[in-house]
Amino acid sequence: MSRPKDREELVERISSDYQRLVDEVDAVPTDLLEVPGVCDDWSVKDLLAHLDAWHELFLGWEEIGAGGGRPDMPAPGLTWRETPTLNEQIWERTRDDDLADVRARLDDSHRRIRAVVESYGDDLFVKRRHAWTGSTSVGSYAVSATTSHYEWARSLIRRWMRTHPSNPGTSP
Repeated sequence: MSRPKDREELVERISSDYQRLVDEVDAVPTDLLEVPGVCDDWSVKDLLAHLDAWHELFLGWEEIGAGGGRPDMPAPGLTWRETPTLNEQIWERTRDDDLADVRARLDDSHRRIRAVVESYGDDLFVKRRHAWTGSTSVGSYAVSATTSHYEWARSLIRRWMRTHPSNPGTSP
């Protein structure tokens, strides 16, 4: 699916793509939600914690940027090239979290990120409009933290479920 290119489309896709992700997660048997292997050592729960962490990163960047500051992106002490390190740190920090807590946090951060996107006008996708975004736009960062990430997680879950031994259509 193509990336949203305006505020209205992004707001709609944040909701619809998130609901598709939730539906995909809800289709996974409860006893498999914390089984590793969906993405390397990550479980479905770990993917959800990862999505929540990236929501929080975006929300932090936007808050600092809206206040006139320059956020450390993607995280303090890390460059974009070190995103795998950041993702590993997120997993280490959240891997023992309770599934219900992870889902509640993700629902909350999803609601908040949608509200932030809705608060922007037509300048959401204007490059260089906001100093903190450098050569890109707030909208591009929001897409990456939401719809693109939701689609990525859904595809991993679908692929894993198709090949998981618990799937009756899977050959041993």
